Amino acid sequence: MESNGIWISALGAVFVLLAATGGAASAEEDLGDALLNGKPIIDLRVRYEHVEQDGVANNANAYTGRARLGYETGSFHGFSALTDFDLIGHAGPEDYNDTINGRTAYPVVPDPDTAELNRLQIAYAGLPDTTVALGRQRIILGNARFVGNVGWRQNEQTFDALRVVNSSVDGLELGYAYVNRVNRVFGEDSPAGRFRGDTHLFNADYTGFGAVTLGAYAYLLDLNEAPDLSTETYGLRVSAPLTLAENAKLTLNGEYARQHDRAGNPRSIDLDYALAEAAFSWAPFGLTAGYEVLEGDGVTGFSTPLATLHAFNGWADVFLTTPAAGLEDLYVGASYVIDAIPAMEKLVLGVTWHDFSAERGSADFGNEFDMVANFVLTKSLSLNLKFASFDGDGGFASRDKSWVSLTYAY
Repeated sequence: MESNGIWISALGAVFVLLAATGGAASAEEDLGDALLNGKPIIDLRVRYEHVEQDGVANNANAYTGRARLGYETGSFHGFSALTDFDLIGHAGPEDYNDTINGRTAYPVVPDPDTAELNRLQIAYAGLPDTTVALGRQRIILGNARFVGNVGWRQNEQTFDALRVVNSSVDGLELGYAYVNRVNRVFGEDSPAGRFRGDTHLFNADYTGFGAVTLGAYAYLLDLNEAPDLSTETYGLRVSAPLTLAENAKLTLNGEYARQHDRAGNPRSIDLDYALAEAAFSWAPFGLTAGYEVLEGDGVTGFSTPLATLHAFNGWADVFLTTPAAGLEDLYVGASYVIDAIPAMEKLVLGVTWHDFSAERGSADFGNEFDMVANFVLTKSLSLNLKFASFDGDGGFASRDKSWVSLTYAY
C-alpha cells in the first residue's frame, strides 16, 4: 500500500496528545475506558448489478460484496479515533468492466476487487463549539452535489484531510477542510484511483432566519492527476420549508454557483450552475419537481468531480461528466412510505422521471425513468431493489440498469 503522510502523522499524533494529557495513572485508566467503551463498525453489503447498453457487445452481470470492518473509540480528554478497512470482491465470472480488469466488451460496473484502508482519523472535540478531524475520513458537504462519499459504490470515496467545524455563533456553522488526497471509488490499483493536490473546501450554513437555511461555499480544487478538473467554485444555496397544514410541508430549494479554472488547469473556464426545486410532503406521500442547469461553453462542461454523482442526473450514470454543451435536467419524482407491513420496519417506494437536453444549443439528450423499492427489514438490515432506464438521444447510448442489494450495518 502506498504510504500517505497525513494519516500516518495523524496516527502518531494521537499517542503524543494522549500521553501529554492528564496524570499517568488516571490517564491510563481513562484511556482504557475510552478504548473498551468504543463501538465496532460492521457494514456488509452484497449486490447483483445488471447492465444492458447499446453499442456494447455484452450485458454486464456483477455479483459483488463488501465487508467494511473497523472500530471507533470512546472519548479521552476530547480525543477519539476511528479506523475501518474495506474488503471488496466478486463471485462468479467477471462479466463486467470494473475499470481495471480489461473487460472492455462489457458495460462498466465500477466495483473492482480491493482490500484497502477506508478511514483512519483522529477527532478532537475539546475546544468550545468546535470539532477537528485529521486523517483519512468521510466528508459529505450539503447534499453531496459538490463533495460527497459516493456511498452507492462498494468502495466509498474518502479524503486525506484536516477538517475543522465551528458553531460558536448561534445558528451559524462554519467548516473548512484542507485535502491533500482524494481516495476514489476505483481503488488503489487504478490509475484513476487517486487525486492528489492542495484542495481547500470552505462552507457556511446559517439557520438564524427561522426554518430557512442559507448556505455559502467555496471549493478550490487542485487535482494533479486531472488538471482539467482543477477549478474554483463559489456558490450560494437557500432552503425554505413552509408548513401548509398538519403533516403537509412544501420545501423550496434554490442554488447558484460560478466556476473558474484554477491551479494547473490548461483551460479557461467561466461557467454557471443553477438549481430550482420544490419538494412537497404529506405523510406518507412525497412529490418533488426540479430544474438543474450545468453550463457548457462548447469545450468544457461545469464539473463536480468530488460529488456523489450517482445521486444526481439519473441513476443510469450517463452524465457523470457534464457534456461540453452543458446539461439541463428537468425532473419529477414521487415517493410513498408504507410502515404497516408485518415483519419489517417500513417499505419506501420511489419513482423519478428526467428529461435531459443541452444547455448550449437545442440538442435533446434523452430521458430516463428510475424506480426503487427499499425494504427496511430491521434497523440494521435492508433490501434494496432499484432500476434505471435511459432512452438516449444526441449521441448518448440507451441503457438499462438494475440492482438487488442486501445491506447490514451495525
